[in-house]
This record gives sequence, structure tokens and C-alpha cells, in this order.
Amino acid sequence: MKAVHFGAGNIGRGFVGLLLHEGGYELVFSDVSAPLVAAINAASEYTVHEVGEGGVDKTVTGFRAIDSSTDAETLVDEIATADVVTTAVGPTILKFVAPHIVAGLALRDPSLAPLQIMACENAIGATDQLREHVVDIAGDSWDALEARAVFANTAVDRIVPAQAVGGVDVTVEPFYEWAIERGPFGDTPPHIPGAHFVDDLEPYIERKLFTVNTGHATTAYFGAQAGIERISDALADPAIAAKVEAALQETSALLVQKHELDPEVQGQYRETILRRFRNPALPDTVWRVGRQPLRKLSRHERFVGPAAEAIERGLPVDALVAAMAAALEFQDAEDAQAVELQRLLGELDAAAFTGQVTGLAPEHPLFAPIAEIVSARQAALRS
Repeated sequence: MKAVHFGAGNIGRGFVGLLLHEGGYELVFSDVSAPLVAAINAASEYTVHEVGEGGVDKTVTGFRAIDSSTDAETLVDEIATADVVTTAVGPTILKFVAPHIVAGLALRDPSLAPLQIMACENAIGATDQLREHVVDIAGDSWDALEARAVFANTAVDRIVPAQAVGGVDVTVEPFYEWAIERGPFGDTPPHIPGAHFVDDLEPYIERKLFTVNTGHATTAYFGAQAGIERISDALADPAIAAKVEAALQETSALLVQKHELDPEVQGQYRETILRRFRNPALPDTVWRVGRQPLRKLSRHERFVGPAAEAIERGLPVDALVAAMAAALEFQDAEDAQAVELQRLLGELDAAAFTGQVTGLAPEHPLFAPIAEIVSARQAALRS
């Protein structure tokens, strides 16, 4: 069996690639970083170091890497004969992955089993997005190619902090979750022992996005506001911990009502997430977790997404709005979105900023509370 994975970075090697290896797949990594591709091809194995309680070292073998920017032909040949294609590149990069998949499907022997495609991204319906790109690029030829691939959405969760420079080993937390929708595969799901297959993926995706991602980003923005470097140190501050807990109480109330989750089970899940963030063995920083604030403040992401649904249902959102206010203060000269965020705050009025960044219409009940915190941030910048 063979798997082609787009994105040979830390998540690709330390999470998705590891589980595919444990499922018996030969691994072909695709990336656009020539030094990373060279480092992977120079190694015969790499180690995934799980740090924290219960962590063990795991060795990955049987892999190679391709630079898709210079050797697309070889990549397409690998896709044409692969069993599985996965991604961990970020939702905005999926449109650049799609042309390679279309070309691979065009070369694929129709007698082979359909290529099983899963986008493992921090986004709702990421595989659906990838499929839309594939269909658009294929155009009129899609009718002939459609039977050669199946697409399944996934929900992935593992904290992989920024790594030391050099080498291809990866440090991760012991916890992980990979949920995959069962339906598209019929009776032949991919063999990934560490994943679990579910009939309805939406509760898993939203539980993860609105608990893990919301909580992580909330910790980062309040931590940065307090001048704290590490995520674990930020949560060690009782005031910050209380703000993060309050935000997650609000997202949990939404999840329980919307998906009919057991409140006690969701509460246990929430505590598990906070315990993971407190792992002192993970050298994770507020700057890594807080980067790309514009994306994190967009309409269907970890703040506005749950807050909009919650306020529509008459549920409280004060703690989520407070977290968004902290996000508006996030400044990092090395992060393009953080720089752009501060530029927009200086150039747009509060209403224009709120509409452009959050995607909310002025009549939405969440629009006014966000516009209010934007106005307050702009006043502080002018003072």
C-alpha cells in the first residue's frame, strides 16, 4: 500500500505520516521546501517523540519525499498508483494541491480501486473544499475521472509545537484524534489503525474546532496580552485560565444544545483539552498558536463561528467576545496577518473592519458587540 501526503512539515511527519506508517503504508511526502525534501530523503528513519505523561518514542521508516515545485511529473506518477492521498498544508493551499490530484487521476488505471482522498486540516469540510477545487480544474473531464477517487472529510487533533531547527525528528504531545467519515468508503475504508470512522463527522469537527482550537487561540491571545511566552505558562496564570474556561463554557453550551452532546461528557472533554494545554513538556508558544489572527477571526472559524451560532440561539457570548478583543491586540512583526490586522485597525472604521474581517452582516446580532470591541481597540491605539 502507498500513501501520498501533501505537507511534509511537523504535522505531516509527526501525526498523519506516523499513523499512515503504522497502518502499513509506504509514505511519499510532497512539499515545496527543497531543504526539507532533501533532509527527508537523506534520512532512513525519523523519530516521533511524544513528550508528557504516557509519551513514547516511535520510529517511522519506509518514506521518501518529492519537491512538487520542481518535480511535479514524479509526484503525479506517485498519485496515479497510490491508495491514499492526505494533506496537512492549510486550507488556503488546497487549491494548489488539486491540480496534481487531477493529473494523477487522469493517469490512474481505471481498474484500480478508487484513490482515497482526505484533507487533514483545521477547517470544517476541508476535503469538500479540496474536492471542489479538483472538480473545477478537471472541468468537462470530471465525468470520466469521478469514479477513480473518493473523498472523505476528517477531524484531526494533535498539538505539534514549533520544532528545533534541523533534522526531521518531531516532538508531539501523546494525545491525538483522527476521526474520518465512514460513508464515502463503503465496505473498504483505508487501513489506519489509529483513526476511527464515524457516520456523522460534524459533531466531531465542531467539538474539536470549538474546544481545542478556540481554547488554544484564547490562551495564546490572553497570554500574549500578558507578555507570557509559553502556552503552558499562560494557563498557569489563574486569571487567564479563568478566561479560557469561560470561553469554553460558552462553546460547550452551544455544542451540547446543537449536537445533543452529554453535558458531563463534554465537560470531561473540555478538561482533557485544558490539561493538554498545560503540558509543560511541550515547548509551545503564544506566537505560534496566535499567528494568522485574521483567519482565526473569520466567519466560520474558532471565534466568530461558535459565537454567531450561540448568540442566534440566545446563548451567552461575552467570554468569546472578550477573547476576540484580546486577539485584536495581537502583534507579531514576523506574522503577515498580525501586521495586516493592525494596519486594517488603523485604516478602517469599526463597522467596515468588522464586516471585512468577520464576514458578519450589520444586522447579525454578533456584529454590534464585535464592532464595539473594535472601536475600543482603535481608541486605545489612538491614545
